Amino acid sequence: MKKRIVVLGGGTGGTLVANRLRRALDASVDIVVVDRDDRHVYQPGLLFVPFGAAAAADLVRSRSRQLRAGIEFRRAGIERVELDEDRVVLDDGDPLGYDALIVASGASLRPDETEGLSEALAGRGAHSFYTLEGSAALSAALAGFDGGRLVVNVVDMPIKCPVAPIEFSFLADWYFRQRGIRKQVTIVFATPLDGAFTKQVCNRELSGLLEGKGIEVVTEFNTGEVDGPGRRLVSYDGREIPFDLAVVVPLHGGASYVDRSEGLGSEFGFVPADEATLQSRARPNVFVVGDAADIPVSKAGSVAHFEGDIVARNVCSFLAGQPLAARFDGHTNCFIESGHGKALLIDYNYEIEPVPGRYPSRVGLPLLRESRLNHMGKLAFQQLYWHGLLPGLDIPGIGTDMPHAGKHLEVLSGAG
Repeated sequence: MKKRIVVLGGGTGGTLVANRLRRALDASVDIVVVDRDDRHVYQPGLLFVPFGAAAAADLVRSRSRQLRAGIEFRRAGIERVELDEDRVVLDDGDPLGYDALIVASGASLRPDETEGLSEALAGRGAHSFYTLEGSAALSAALAGFDGGRLVVNVVDMPIKCPVAPIEFSFLADWYFRQRGIRKQVTIVFATPLDGAFTKQVCNRELSGLLEGKGIEVVTEFNTGEVDGPGRRLVSYDGREIPFDLAVVVPLHGGASYVDRSEGLGSEFGFVPADEATLQSRARPNVFVVGDAADIPVSKAGSVAHFEGDIVARNVCSFLAGQPLAARFDGHTNCFIESGHGKALLIDYNYEIEPVPGRYPSRVGLPLLRESRLNHMGKLAFQQLYWHGLLPGLDIPGIGTDMPHAGKHLEVLSGAG
């Protein structure tokens, strides 16, 4: 009797892990990917749309066409997962049984969790670049902005691509300088964290860049209300930040069906999993990949890439009745666009925070330092994404485990 793997979500993690599994398994195993629509969005590109450096329409491709032959794409919403029955109930009531389930439904925006934010976004009293529509609307708002206070605000963590709001601040500085009105614009970055970034060495570098570009940083600002008509952000402790243009990153949560699936998810709809094997805490035949996972790692596209290899190998082992031997070390890397045709690159894992050096070896891209080479790397990544990462190919020189060669690990001894 055929076995069936069901993948919930046709985004980055779901697509690449399905493709890896199809390459690894023969026709005795069916693979089904479920998603509510057929629009696969290249999310890193959303950052560039507001500044006219990318067109929203160019970031979208068909989800089904990114899947290898032999993978079924089911266009449907998900009502719930019934763990005891090993089945997914689709929104039309159709049950879909599975031998192994992979939750890859990402993270969703929850503006309704912050007082006034949904209304402000709908009425254009505030903007967000985390959706196609939001990025396009923000592009128009920036084009008509001739001076005043631009406030970039992160409501709470975790969020998709944690450095993106910092990148937006850097690019806004560049954008207004290009327009010749930077002196008429005050840029404020407001974060709930106690610094620009969570890792000490990287935080020092990014904080220095923000200061050098004249961007004000407000830390430990926990947004309780977005007052669109009054043009102000209000924190839970009563502090206020006035704005003329607000760019707000809403609270993130998991997919809504996770909340309706008894025993599957955490409070905010993410799925707790073993941080090494990515096997869910709920059932041994359920695995998690990408932003949907509740593990101590950034919700970044590179994480989904590295996790995808681990999940594919461990699902194969599970179906064969073998121990789960593949281990994820928390490997994360990210280009940080800093404006003026430059970018930084960070690379780290569970144990080692971002440090200077080179990636992926002693000869490679500079780490934790602005360079035009990194900027070109970020731009080139889009083609690598569509033609290498999503197809589930092994990319030469970019392994799943974080490389140590080339890193100046000695700086960590003085990080405290």
